[in-house]
Parts: sequence; C-alpha cells; structure tokens
Amino acid sequence: MTHRERILVKIGGAALEEAGPRAAFAKAVAAARADGAAVVVVHGGGNQVGRLSTRLGLETKRVAGLRVTDAATAEVVLQVLGGEVSRKLTAALVAAGVPALGLTGADAGLYQAQRLQHAEADLGYVGEVTAVDASVLERLVDAGFVPVVASVAPDSGAPDDDRFLNINADHAVAPLAAAFGADIVLFLSDVPGVLDATRARIGALTPASCRALTSAGVISGGMLPKVDAALAAAAANPSALVKIALADGEDAVRAALHPDVGTRFLPEVHHA
Repeated sequence: MTHRERILVKIGGAALEEAGPRAAFAKAVAAARADGAAVVVVHGGGNQVGRLSTRLGLETKRVAGLRVTDAATAEVVLQVLGGEVSRKLTAALVAAGVPALGLTGADAGLYQAQRLQHAEADLGYVGEVTAVDASVLERLVDAGFVPVVASVAPDSGAPDDDRFLNINADHAVAPLAAAFGADIVLFLSDVPGVLDATRARIGALTPASCRALTSAGVISGGMLPKVDAALAAAAANPSALVKIALADGEDAVRAALHPDVGTRFLPEVHHA
C-alpha cells in the first residue's frame, strides 16, 4: 500500500463562526482529500465559548493567552466545543462530500489529558494532552473518514470529577500530529502568518527567532500560544512541514503548502 500524505489541520474558531467560511473550509478539506491526502482536523472555538459565557454572565479571564476555566466555564466549553462547533463543522464537511466524524478526547479514548500547571496562575479546568491512542485515528482514516477533533477531554488525573478539561486547540496539535505521523501540520486562522514589527509576513521562523520576537513584544497576546504550539509541532515532527497560514477560500489547505504562503516553523538545529 502506498503512503498517503497525512495532513493535520488545526482550524481556528474564528474561521468557523459563520456558515460561509465553514463551507469554504470544508471544500478546502475536500480538495486536499481529492489529491489523495489523509486528513485529520482539530478545531478551536474560543469566540463561541466567549459569547455563551457572556450570555450566562461568566467573567472571562486570560493568562498568557489561555482562558482561565472555572467549573461553570468548563461546562460551557464542553457544550460549545464538543457540541455546537463540532456539529456545525462536521455538518459542513459532510455537505462538501467529506465523511467527517466529530470526536472529543473521550471518544474511543482518543487522548488523555491532565490539568495544566502554569507558573503565573491557577488556570482551573485547563488541560494538556498527556497520551494519544493513534490507533483510533488510524482506523478511522483507513476506513475513509476524516476525524474532527474537539479539544476537550476528561481529566485522567481526577476520574471522580466528571467535568471535562478545556485544552487549547493549538496545544493539542503537536501530540496528535506526532501520534498520527503527520507529514504536514497546518494552523489555519484569520491571520496570514506571523507578522513582523512592520506588519509584514515572516516566511520562516526558528525557535531562536521566535524567542527574540517574543522578547521584543512582536509576538504577543493570542499569537503566543499559537507560536508555541507550532514550535512544539515542529519539534515533535522534525520532518513535517509545519505552518501558520490564512484560512481563506475553498483551496486554503492546498494553498498553505505554497512556499510564499504563511509562516513555516523549523525545529531546533543541534550542531555536533
């Protein structure tokens, strides 16, 4: 059996808020599959979580770009990511001819998570992926399905607490991509890549250049976890093409592979 190129696409929640962009993204995934690629999708949904939290009178707090998640917000995250966002994205993919299946970390034990320990604050029900059962993805992809993964999972360290952990979708990418053996890892969002101080797109970044840009305040806010996640994906998948690119149009996945599109992330180079 010949190797099918494996693409893991993380799509930002901002690109999934309206039916039009959802449909365009679904067609982009369909186009990649038509080229013979095996695709796994990981999605966010921070804006959708924020809207429902506001409607319910819940305060939103962030630390280093990560949402502090109390018990009430954890329930909102599960309902929105595992419900609304997942179902609407899956429906859009199916409408585009993509046999998609929505999953969380709980489904078939896809991945395990535990609470994320942060130096600056107690983030509450915020988690990090600790283990991935790649066989779940393998079986689904081999059967012709496209797994659509929501970044929520039970706390494997607290089995008696039935609240799910809120996992930053960007941070879930590296362990999922490594377990899946992704050849290409794409973070598609509402920005064309990482921008420099003049707002120009940066073509490629190394860990050292990312540290310098972060120290200078060029990389900040919500871009911090995205860049950290891209660097982690590059480190975990050194031979993979890892990029942040724009989720725009019905060919966004294939367009992101072009050298002049997005920002590529390179792993640390170790000299002998």
